[in-house]
This record gives sequence, C-alpha cells and structure tokens, in this order.
Amino acid sequence: MLMETYLLAQREIRRNVLRSSLTVLGIVIGVAAVIVMVTLGSGATEKITGDITKLGSNMLQVWVGQAFRRTGGVRSDAPAFKLSDVAAIEKQITGLRAAAPVAIKPMQAIFGSGNRSTSVTGSTAAYLTVRDWKVTEGRVFNDTEERSGQAVCLLGDTVRQKLMGNEDPIGQSIRLGKLSFTVIGVLESKGSGFGSNQDDFVLIPISTFHRRIAGNTEVGSIIVSAEDGVSTTRVKADLERLLRELRGITPSEEDNFNVHDMKEIIDTLSNTTKVLTALLGAVAAVSLLVGGIGIMNIMMVSVTERTREIGTRLAIGALERQVLMQFLVEAVVLASFGGLIGVITGLGMAAVGAHLLEMPFILRPDIIITAFFFSGAVGIIFGYFPARKAARLDPIEALRYE
Repeated sequence: MLMETYLLAQREIRRNVLRSSLTVLGIVIGVAAVIVMVTLGSGATEKITGDITKLGSNMLQVWVGQAFRRTGGVRSDAPAFKLSDVAAIEKQITGLRAAAPVAIKPMQAIFGSGNRSTSVTGSTAAYLTVRDWKVTEGRVFNDTEERSGQAVCLLGDTVRQKLMGNEDPIGQSIRLGKLSFTVIGVLESKGSGFGSNQDDFVLIPISTFHRRIAGNTEVGSIIVSAEDGVSTTRVKADLERLLRELRGITPSEEDNFNVHDMKEIIDTLSNTTKVLTALLGAVAAVSLLVGGIGIMNIMMVSVTERTREIGTRLAIGALERQVLMQFLVEAVVLASFGGLIGVITGLGMAAVGAHLLEMPFILRPDIIITAFFFSGAVGIIFGYFPARKAARLDPIEALRYE
C-alpha cells in the first residue's frame, strides 16, 4: 500500500518535472543556507580558538597602561615594567610554569644581499616556554648569553625562509639595523594568527635588546603561563594584586596596567561566534518556511488540476485516507528530495567557503540530519492541508468539475 502510494507520487512528480524542480528550490536554498552558515560558523569558532591557543597554553598577558580612563581619554602616563617585576612575579606567585619579559621593536634584518622588515623581540628563554614554542634547529640562548648580553638570536621560520632559503642558518651572521648577530637557532612555524604572521620575528636576549637596541631597561609587557590544572582566574587576581603593590598604586587609584587571560578571550569570542552562527542559521531556516509555502501552493494547484481524477478514485471505492496519503507522500517526497539536494549543495559551498576564508571545515552531522529531517517535516506540515482538501472532495461534485 505505502509502496504503491510512493510510486504514484513519483509518477505525478515526473509528469511535471519543471514545476516540481521550481517547487523544491526553496527547500534546497533553505537547507543549503543552514548548513553553510552553521558549518562556516563552527569553522570560525575553531579558527579563533586555534589562533589563541597558538599564543600559548594557560597564558596571561600583562600590558602597560589602560586603553581608556573611566572618565574617557587614553592613559599615557603609565610607567613601563622592569625586569625586577618579572623576578617578583616568578618568586611570589605560585602555580606558574614560567614568566617572561617582552620588548619589541621593528627593525630591518639583513643577510647577504637580502633584507626584510621584521620585528625584533627581546626576552628570555622562558618566552619559548610560555608560548609553547619549540626550536627545530640549533638551541636556545643560555643564562650566560642572557646575563652578558651577547649578540645571539633565534629566527622565526618566515625570517629564515625569506633571508636564507635552504641555506643552513646556524652559525650565520645577520644584521639587525647596524648590529651583527649570530644565529643560534630556528623556531618551529606557528603560522598566522589574527591576521598577523607569528613567524615573522627575531628573538634576542632581553639584556642585549636593552643595551644594544633600546638603550634603556624598559619592558613593554610580561607574559605568564600557569601550570596545568592551575586556575588562570586565580593567577590573574594574584598578578593584579602584586603589580598594584610593586607599582605603588593606592586603593583609590585605578590600575595602570592590564592583565588579559587568554582563556577568557577564547570563551568570549567562541560564545560570540556561536551566537552569531545560531542567529544566521535561524535566519537561513526562514527560507525553509518559504519553501514549505511554495510546496503548499503547488500542491493546492495540483489538487485543483486533478479534481476529476480524485473524484473518480473516490467514486470507485478509494478511501479518504488513501487520497490523503497520496498527496501527503507527494509533498514529503518533494521536500525530502529538495533536502537531499540542499545537503549536498550546502556541504559543497561550505567546503569552498572554508577554503577561501582559510578556516577549518567542520562537518556537523547533527546539523545535516536535523536540516534534512526538518525539510521532511516541512513537507508533512505544508502538504497536509492540500492533501486534506483533496481527501474531503465530494465525489459527485468532483466528477462534475471542468
């Protein structure tokens, strides 16, 4: 019985291929739009999380100054950090894996006839620990080199490739501005994050940076990494308390520094992208309703066109539920076929979009299944009313219909 009804539905759909194709177009667009929006949204969330994770695990960043006062305006009178601040953090705050000072200056890196504008970062070996950064060639500078301010450096992968190509960099000398530095190591590639190339920099000892480049002992920022299992929220509170004490800030004064917890940033950005994804998915789902209305409209037309056929079937003994089932199955087949095409189209468009936007392609089986079954539900809901109208036709009046 059900198979016979299905075959009848297929026959009627094939009789009007163009009209059937236009009818399911709304379902195709709706399902495809939902899958594209949700898949790209999931990819964006994954990319944001990955970019922040590349900065380092359980990491907190401490910056000088605040972006704005509560009364408005940029705060520019905050003093820079000192190396003694970093030492105090390492000594007095428990649960830390490492803490490192950071001072940065844009400079020209020169090797042979090649040169590249890059950034020079002054820090300690702890910088690599905090950032979870490995050395692929050579070694990290040692305590003696840090204390004495020797002219040694580690190259980011981009700087190595642009300046030296396939040449072995270890032991080579490069110039940073007018100063000559010996390359002792190369860092693994971390790629781009938040639109910037993380590998486009040169790392040198902080003491070397102070003596030979900056000409002062200022530290622009401090990065801190908490041990696994240690609450970064607690570490952040301890950092703020200690830095207020070290910088002589009274209880009535505002902080002249900022502490950013990377986990908080990940949670905030991830929640934002999830909300936007849900919103865009809901907007895209509206087109499914439009497609459902299209199915209902075309089924009503079909009932009108086939009034005499329905009257004949009812006159020779067909039951109302059989007529109801025939038209309902036609609507569901149309919607399900549109849903299947929409799933295939949506996945293809999402894969292309993820490639063009350079973000991960996150396959969401739950969304695919939900979108497909929702398209079937649309067929049932919007196909029921035309099917009920057909089933309730009076056989005599239907046979008289011209």
